[in-house]
Amino acid sequence: MLQQEKIILRPLELNHKHELARQANNKKIWDNLRDYIPYPYREKDAVEFINMTASENPRLTFGITYEGKFAGVIGMIRRKDVYRHTAELGYWIGEAYWGKGIGTVAVKLATDYAFKELEMVRIVACVFDFNIASMCVLEKNGYVKEGIGRKAVFKNGIFCDEHRYAIVKRGSK
Repeated sequence: MLQQEKIILRPLELNHKHELARQANNKKIWDNLRDYIPYPYREKDAVEFINMTASENPRLTFGITYEGKFAGVIGMIRRKDVYRHTAELGYWIGEAYWGKGIGTVAVKLATDYAFKELEMVRIVACVFDFNIASMCVLEKNGYVKEGIGRKAVFKNGIFCDEHRYAIVKRGSK
């Protein structure tokens, strides 16, 4: 478990399935995620996802809890080959928890974990151009916008730009 005040990142458990499915089954959430995340999002999708993350070693995916209640998911995908010291960060916060600073703390905790425990040197995050809140969360955590992929994303029948952010571990060569 990773914790700062009322926010805890913890392994996903089957008892999260109902809240995970309920919160992820929100078009406003899905609009900011990649299409491999199903919508509508059902409890069976939550169970499959939780079971998939249970075998991670080391742990890459966490449930986010706020004041003891399930509030979202944050995770990383480790890159391979020459990018093996880079991870891609992704996260979502349930709509009922927006505006409470949860995303900012969760990204800080996950970033620190990736640098210290996973020995990552670089973490990247890709954000659709209309997700200003996520850009702010990343910037508050020291992520720097490295570029914009123009019309790089096709979501909901439209093309949009992808903003690519990154942070590099201090002291790395």
